Amino acid sequence: MSKLAILCAALFISAPGVYGHCEIPCGIYGDDLRFAALDEDIRTVEKSMRQIAELSADPGANANQIARWVMNKEVHADRIRETVAQYFLAQRIKLPDEGDAAAVEAYRDQLARLHKLIVHAMKSKQTTDLAHPAALQETLKAFREAYEG
Repeated sequence: MSKLAILCAALFISAPGVYGHCEIPCGIYGDDLRFAALDEDIRTVEKSMRQIAELSADPGANANQIARWVMNKEVHADRIRETVAQYFLAQRIKLPDEGDAAAVEAYRDQLARLHKLIVHAMKSKQTTDLAHPAALQETLKAFREAYEG
């Protein structure tokens, strides 16, 4: 039993760390990194859709590859939604002072753009309509401009 405990402890100690951004107020944020990751996820969703459409010309011969591209599209659409909700909505977008009309308007604008990102990510999971990744790119650009001022 003690050998098993030592082995488990050794594996735990030597395991590579997982570095995700936490929700504690550390003040260290990687906004540029998040925007780059969102852009990459959107481009991956678009590429997945294009591959699905191309491979669907012969679905019998390409069934496995189609399934893999569908799963890839799902993963990256979910990453978009997770980044928007977990990073921007939960941590970065601050509640405005209700007495500051300009801050309230900016807050509502940012929320609307983030909601639009979530909706188009969801729609990207449901279809292979390239209008959704295009809307994601456009909305991400508009959100970034509004976010960064």
